[in-house]
Amino acid sequence: MSAKSAINKEVFIPHDEKMLAAVQVKRRTKKKIPFLATGGQGDYMTFICLSVTNKKPSQLSITKVKQFQGSSAFVKRSGWTIDQLRQVNGIDPNKDCPEFDLMFDNAFDQWVASSAGEKCTFIQILHHTCQRYSSARKPEFVNCQSKLLGGNSILHSAADSVTSAVQKASQALNERGERLGRAEDRTADMMNSAEQFAVTAHKLAMKHKC
Repeated sequence: MSAKSAINKEVFIPHDEKMLAAVQVKRRTKKKIPFLATGGQGDYMTFICLSVTNKKPSQLSITKVKQFQGSSAFVKRSGWTIDQLRQVNGIDPNKDCPEFDLMFDNAFDQWVASSAGEKCTFIQILHHTCQRYSSARKPEFVNCQSKLLGGNSILHSAADSVTSAVQKASQALNERGERLGRAEDRTADMMNSAEQFAVTAHKLAMKHKC
């Protein structure tokens, strides 16, 4: 089981919630260091998770989850409602990068994700979800690439892929139906021809007897 699947199972499902996205992060420092999933004694992994309640009306939350070295358990450390999220800063609108900031009413966190791709996926899903679920007071997304906020998101791409697959399947069924229809027509023609041949042969036989 992956770490994200385990987090969903241990942290969110017991509270009747569903995790929509998660990104593994470390706090940014002045000195740039490589991302390390684990380190020395007392180290831990941190995940920023987006979740939604199964109960209506849906409530969105952003939760900080940690897994300490030597432990297989995931622990919820802190959390915010989506209405407390004020700003999402993608840092660089011109290229993929792992850094991003989250500003809440009472907190400001600067993060570096385990990869630029993981950060981009998280922001894409976060933006899409905020547009769908959050109230009139939506968070501001700044310095984010347009591909993360526009119509060409992975969510729309996935939907397009499903639609394309359905269309292809429908086309294949239609073509199969047409082929079956043509085969049935040919069979009917052959039966008609055989019937006509039998009638003609019967008439000739009767003529010879006369």
